[in-house]
Amino acid sequence: MASPTSLYLSYLSRRSLIHRAAAVTALGLGVGGTATRASAAERTAGPLLDTRALQSAISDLSHPHAISAQLHAFHGRESWYGTAGVADLAGGRAPRPGDRFRAGSVTKAFVATAVLQLWVEGRVELGAPLARYLPGLLPGDFGRRITVAHLLHHTSGLPDHQGIPDTSTPEGVLRHRFDRWTPREWVRTATHGPLKFRPGTKQEYRGINYVLLALLAEEVTGRPYREVIAERILRPLGLARTLTPGQDPRLHGPHVHGYLRMTDGSLEDITVYNTSGSRGEGDLVSTVDDLVRFQQALFSGELLPPEAMDKLCSLPPDDVRMLDGGPARYGMGLQTVTVNGVTFWGKTGEVYGYRTRAFATRDRRLGFVLSYTPTPLTTPEQMVARVATALTS
Repeated sequence: MASPTSLYLSYLSRRSLIHRAAAVTALGLGVGGTATRASAAERTAGPLLDTRALQSAISDLSHPHAISAQLHAFHGRESWYGTAGVADLAGGRAPRPGDRFRAGSVTKAFVATAVLQLWVEGRVELGAPLARYLPGLLPGDFGRRITVAHLLHHTSGLPDHQGIPDTSTPEGVLRHRFDRWTPREWVRTATHGPLKFRPGTKQEYRGINYVLLALLAEEVTGRPYREVIAERILRPLGLARTLTPGQDPRLHGPHVHGYLRMTDGSLEDITVYNTSGSRGEGDLVSTVDDLVRFQQALFSGELLPPEAMDKLCSLPPDDVRMLDGGPARYGMGLQTVTVNGVTFWGKTGEVYGYRTRAFATRDRRLGFVLSYTPTPLTTPEQMVARVATALTS
């Protein structure tokens, strides 16, 4: 088998051609839905997307209660963009595909992509212990037992957080919305006590794994995390409205507001929020059209060669189960779900007042980016279930 470095050299020779050939999907503006034209053969065969069902799926803003929703869906060469609700309660305008929002754990797909690029370049070994790159960061023998692959796969076994703010109520969220954290401070909250399980033997989805990966990328490149993401992904793809905000709690320019329902039933605007505690795991700010562009670039091989894409979508061995005994469902950056026999790969994202779901089949035949703004502190997956059903039925 060719080494990651030789694969990367071959990949680079094709990359400029891929960049020139790639096209950004055109998205419609305004309320309701717009569809791109399909080929003559596809028009003869009839529409591939049930746009009425898709619009209905996002227009039900009572299950769960939400202020707005945006959906970009595609099937083959046919695509559709639709909206429901308003971008903010004060202004009342409809959301637009260039409006910024908090994308939550979709951040992890960006971080994993950057780390796998470093692996392809021969600068990171997936089987190497974390202590090789970040010596002394983790206590005891944690850094020697946990590898880069364990972090990517959520199989590290790191302990639960201790000493962090109580955000189990909406009032608690508001009290701590401006708390400031450094990544090393946040890491220290998850290093008390023994490992929960031997690394590599179980899977538990933990954001702290990707906080550590962001620190690793900084150490290997000598660049701040936000610059690593910008130089390797954002600028090459022209994602001008996507960023990692650091300590800045505000969303600048046109954006969608998020709201949180208090225990007394009132709504509080939660848009302004310091996400420094989720640096590398959930702090990304993006737009629907930027996430569509990222999704297309990722699955087309524009960002990673095939060997690295296989890693991104590789599940742990069959004997590695979730803590509840269910099968592992997280690859090295993306997660998988099967709906009506269709297997999707992608990422979910959740921040108070915002939910993002970005999934596609690996052959790019079918997929979607959904952004909506639910108001409950915890939200069932009713909207995404309706969208997935409409796409696969």
